[in-house]
Amino acid sequence: MSIRPWRDIQRRKSREIFVGDVKVGGDSPITVQSMTNTLTTDSKATINQIRSLENVGADLVRVSCPDKESTEALKAIVKEVNIPIIADIHFHYKRAIEAAEAGASCLRINPGNIGNSQKVKEVVDAAKSNNCSIRIGVNAGSLEKNLLEKYGEPCPDAMIESALNHIKILEDNDFFNTKISCKASDIFLAVAAYYGVADACDYPLHLGITEAGGLQAGTIKSSIGMGSLLWSGIGDTIRVSLSADPVEEIKVGFNMLKSLNLRHRGVNVISCPSCARQNFNVIKNVEELEKRLEHITTPMTLSVIGCVVNGPGEAKETNIGLTGGKSGHQIYINGEKHHVLRDGNMIDHLVELCEKKEKENIQDKLKASN
Repeated sequence: MSIRPWRDIQRRKSREIFVGDVKVGGDSPITVQSMTNTLTTDSKATINQIRSLENVGADLVRVSCPDKESTEALKAIVKEVNIPIIADIHFHYKRAIEAAEAGASCLRINPGNIGNSQKVKEVVDAAKSNNCSIRIGVNAGSLEKNLLEKYGEPCPDAMIESALNHIKILEDNDFFNTKISCKASDIFLAVAAYYGVADACDYPLHLGITEAGGLQAGTIKSSIGMGSLLWSGIGDTIRVSLSADPVEEIKVGFNMLKSLNLRHRGVNVISCPSCARQNFNVIKNVEELEKRLEHITTPMTLSVIGCVVNGPGEAKETNIGLTGGKSGHQIYINGEKHHVLRDGNMIDHLVELCEKKEKENIQDKLKASN
């Protein structure tokens, strides 16, 4: 289906960098990432969690490296997974060097916080030698003491100045393979800081509302803050920070991008909230459908509407549609009436139709490549 011009978002022009073999910035798709919450030293548990994140579409995964044992474990972890790993480093410059040598594709580190200029140079040299990018991670909760004294409190100007100071340190060391984040748990603070940094430089931006909360509250908070930035064209990679299974962060991230027509992966289910007119239990069926369709990666839209008031209109705008009826449910394919489902399991039937469409899509791609 075509995207109408008024639905297009004009993305901010940013430079393109590489995190491993994944492009970030420029015209590349907005990447979705998460962070492991296992002990990095437990390489088996960490590898299993990363694989779970890969299965739901994660493009990048961040792993914390607080000590030497963690950077040593990183070697085995990197070898066993299929997506680039970002090493989360805070104050110890040696951990950054070790992580780069262990195979990390990116270092999350603020160069101004790791010591003197010689230490910074050693980290930058390690990043260059090992083809590592660097993410400058400004956080309202850990701003430099001098900036807090200057501004009196965490504020957008302080965060912007912090980001620009760190950028200059890297540029003075002839390093430009950089992306920036300006996170805060306060939506207004984070959004204002991102706008300021977006105007001040052309580096790709990593979006996030930090410490957003649990699954429901954190999803809402992140969607408001990050959604407003994405709507404005700001953002090249995103991480939804939830006090929940990291897999949920990836799911929410992709749903956020789907809702803005910025990136599509899997089935986008459009369903009604249900009412007394419904001809089947919409809520129960949609809940099960979403679980049953998680394995599908081909972008497609599926409308599931309980009655004929809005059903036909929604079905005309989706790849597959079901409109509830008293004597049978009308099935639409690519906006056209196709058949009526009178017998059989509705969920099984819709899953089969989605799987068929994915199979056809794969076959079409194979034909196009031959």
